[in-house]
Amino acid sequence: MLWLMEELESIRRFLGMGGEVLFVLFILTFLLWLLVIERYLYFFLDHPKLVKLTQGKWSSRDNKTSIHSTRIRQAMISEVTLSAQRNLPMIKTLIALCPLLGLLGTVVGMVQVFDVLAVTGTGSPRAMASGISKATIPTMAGMVAALSGLYFSALLEKRADRATHAIADSLKH
Repeated sequence: MLWLMEELESIRRFLGMGGEVLFVLFILTFLLWLLVIERYLYFFLDHPKLVKLTQGKWSSRDNKTSIHSTRIRQAMISEVTLSAQRNLPMIKTLIALCPLLGLLGTVVGMVQVFDVLAVTGTGSPRAMASGISKATIPTMAGMVAALSGLYFSALLEKRADRATHAIADSLKH
């Protein structure tokens, strides 16, 4: 339990060095990873059930060649596709916001550096260090969050595309 308290304290210190923007970026990244984990849980737990249910509905149909049946087949494929692609646009949006928030943190930190320069002049590097860390840490954190999220977003996108093609192939005429 002590190690957990130490880790939480180090996270708190890190967030403090980056300023308020880093805290917002932390919340955004947390939400991003919740959505990524939700999508993986969907593909491992719920998607196979939905595919079996859809295949069962299709195989129980007598007429599979009429125009009406073709439309029903397209609707079933669309339903599975929408389910597989749910939250992917939100994940992409959060990934795009991470570097932008990092840049906002850079601007906020540099404003703090210029404020220190205006008050103390150039002779106090120690006074400027806080602003410089508030300028660089959010940028780094935003880029790391975006890059890691981008990799998993691409994997989820490929998985959703494969799921769409698989259900379309399995519902033959």
